[in-house]
Amino acid sequence: MSNIVSNSDNRILVKIKKLSHYDESFPLPSYETAGSAGADVRASLGLGESLLIKPGERVLVPTGLSMEIPFGYEVQVRPRSGLSFKTALMVLNSPGTVDSDYRGEVKIILGNLGKTDEIINHGDRVAQLVLAPVTQALYAVSDSDLSETLRGSGGFGSTGKN
Repeated sequence: MSNIVSNSDNRILVKIKKLSHYDESFPLPSYETAGSAGADVRASLGLGESLLIKPGERVLVPTGLSMEIPFGYEVQVRPRSGLSFKTALMVLNSPGTVDSDYRGEVKIILGNLGKTDEIINHGDRVAQLVLAPVTQALYAVSDSDLSETLRGSGGFGSTGKN
C-alpha cells in the first residue's frame, strides 16, 4: 500500500483540502484528548452565520473540507456525545462513511429529533471523524445450506432483553 504514510506513533496520513468557504481560524479535525478515537470537525457556515434546524428537519452541515483517504480505509462520521446529550440533534446516518475514492466536501447530515428549534453556529463542533480500515466482502451464492447456529434466524430482540 504505497499511498499509506504513517509516522512513528502509528498514525495514517489523510490529506485535507481547505475549500474556499473554510474558516482559516479553525483547526483541522483534531483529537481533544490523547485517547480520543474521533477527531472533532466544525461547521463552516461563514463568519457570524448560523443554521436553524426545525423539529423533524434534516440538513447538510458544510465543513469546508475535502479529503484524500488512503485506499483500504474509510472515515466514519459519528455523533459527538455532548451534542447528542445537550440537544435533540443527531447524526442521522451514523456512522456515516466517507469512502476513499470520494473527493467532494465532507458534509454532516444532522437531524432534529426534538420538539423545538435547534441552532448550529459557525464553528460549532458538529461530529467526530474516525479513520477505520475497510475489508471488502466477496458475496457469493451458496448452493448448500448455511451453517447452523444456536441463534439461527432469530433477530430483532430474539436474544432477550438483558
